[in-house]
Amino acid sequence: MNVLRAVVCVCLLVTAGAVAAQSTSECPSLPASSGLQWQELAQRDFILCKATAADGREVLSLTLSARNPELPLNRSLRQEKGSFAGETLYWYQPDLGGQKPPGYETRRITVVKFDKNRFAQIALYAGDKSELGSLQTLAQGMSLTPSAVAAGR
Repeated sequence: MNVLRAVVCVCLLVTAGAVAAQSTSECPSLPASSGLQWQELAQRDFILCKATAADGREVLSLTLSARNPELPLNRSLRQEKGSFAGETLYWYQPDLGGQKPPGYETRRITVVKFDKNRFAQIALYAGDKSELGSLQTLAQGMSLTPSAVAAGR
């Protein structure tokens, strides 16, 4: 019985530690009204933030890195103008080699150099035009945390 209590206590401490580690997110803060939750993967040279909606769909991904992703953005696929971290950008439809799967019309991607050797690659997976506009506005209003800006340490 004492062994069982010890195991339960250790499990609770490990879970509490994991929750505390998650609360120190390196991803930009999301407004509570957005209804989105980050899933975060922080590595030595990049931070990957995936925002999921209440229904479990991934609607936004953000990769912060000191390395340029050198993603080719075809001018013919250029769509809306926007901004991120104070930098002007254009949103592009992703180049999927001519394929246009369901929802393609509301997918967007961009790369922004926002500081000396700091890059953000942002992808949006909106369900419709209204959600696309909301996600673009959300991305425009994101403020980067000091630790997120230091990505690629």
